[in-house]
Amino acid sequence: MLLSVLLSGLTAYGVVKASNKIDGLVSSVSGGEESSQGGYNTVKTVNLAETDYPDFTYAAEAAVQAVVYVEVTVKTRQQYQQIDPFFRFFFGDEYGYGQPQSREQKGSGSGVIIRSDGYIVTNNHVVENATSIKVTLNDNHEYDATVIGTDPATDVAIIKVNADNLPTIPFGNSDELRLGEWVLAIGSPLSYNLRSTITAGIVSAKGRSMPNTTGEFRIESFIQTDAAVNPGNSGGALVNKKGELVGINTAIISQTGSYSGYSFAVPVNIVKKVVDDLIDFGSVKRAVLGIVMQPVDDKIAKEMKLSSTNGVLINEVSKGSAAEEAGLKKGDVIVAINGEHITDGASVQEKVNNFRPGDTAEITYVRDGKQHTVQVTFHGAAAATGEVNVDGTTVFYGANLKAADAETLRAYGLRGGVSIVSVGSGKMAEAGARGGMIITYVNDEPVSKPEDVIAIAKKAKRAIYIQCLDENGRSTFFGFGKE
Repeated sequence: MLLSVLLSGLTAYGVVKASNKIDGLVSSVSGGEESSQGGYNTVKTVNLAETDYPDFTYAAEAAVQAVVYVEVTVKTRQQYQQIDPFFRFFFGDEYGYGQPQSREQKGSGSGVIIRSDGYIVTNNHVVENATSIKVTLNDNHEYDATVIGTDPATDVAIIKVNADNLPTIPFGNSDELRLGEWVLAIGSPLSYNLRSTITAGIVSAKGRSMPNTTGEFRIESFIQTDAAVNPGNSGGALVNKKGELVGINTAIISQTGSYSGYSFAVPVNIVKKVVDDLIDFGSVKRAVLGIVMQPVDDKIAKEMKLSSTNGVLINEVSKGSAAEEAGLKKGDVIVAINGEHITDGASVQEKVNNFRPGDTAEITYVRDGKQHTVQVTFHGAAAATGEVNVDGTTVFYGANLKAADAETLRAYGLRGGVSIVSVGSGKMAEAGARGGMIITYVNDEPVSKPEDVIAIAKKAKRAIYIQCLDENGRSTFFGFGKE
């Protein structure tokens, strides 16, 4: 039987699709006792050297205060009722017959407070398409939350509550994790009614990826652990024995939907970069190297005169890319980035994801049996209107568009439409566009794919008028000038 990959935010309540930024711990390692700020429970501290933590008590007591329960509500649209057209003609408006029906679904997950002023990191699949979000702290204080930004490629999201002096977890360094190192998973597997649950395990593997059945662009270099994680744990904390955040729990692999020995977390070094970008810019400023690569096997290693199978073979170099400008060619084998060894494609993605467009790095590669080092200046993902992003979406005045899928079209009773996947800074955001909207007409012309939107906009002389359906299926309009 094939294993199914389950995002651990899925619950019985419904399906929810999975400088001074970081404050210190609830209380520092010192003598005596210290109360956390804002009236939270007292946390006992210990007199220990940083490398001498005999058990998990300090890490558990400190970190659990900053892990929250996240409850989301999602409104879904169902298909039109199939009724007699004459009955609809006479009674449709009054009784709502023939109109798309909506219903609410509940979902839950976990989150980690990373700033005392209310910023919380969780998984994108926990809050995706949510119409309302409620956060419950470990001391049962409840807050409404808003989404600050999401990044589907890494399954990371930032939400915020209006509160101050909240307990936090400091970021650790996931690159320093070692195989066999003890870690704690903290979250709320609410399908078992066990809020703020702490489980222990070891780091089983690093740089893991999972089957991609959707074909969507993803950046994966998961930490695999055997700490028990169940539905509802998504977005929760993976911490080391010092109480430092080293990962965000994201997924399990299971035949039953429950934990079966494997759990996966997004490394905190990926999370840090995504979080900073979402808070500062509203979107992720992702560096792009511009290569197509494959793993190095024994045959390639022998042909390339390599001492090991570590590294990635470049199959293609994109024209005009950062890689081409640096002189990298098809057939080169990348073995290190900034002196850190590359083992496979996942490690390349993880390293490159730490950079922003314009940053530079040293790439070590092998060509004709000889090792070379070159400096590369990373490019950014497409940002101009009409360009295609690495995830396949098309940029349109700061928004990312894709053709609405068949399921969405059926749910809204549409023949065609274009989904607004996300909205960054630009004219679309200023006009009122939001992620989740479906564009149906541009300047009174129907659209079914991003290319239609671009073509109509190019023809417009002065202004662009957009008709779309919002998250609740209501028709809405907005527009903006081209100049």
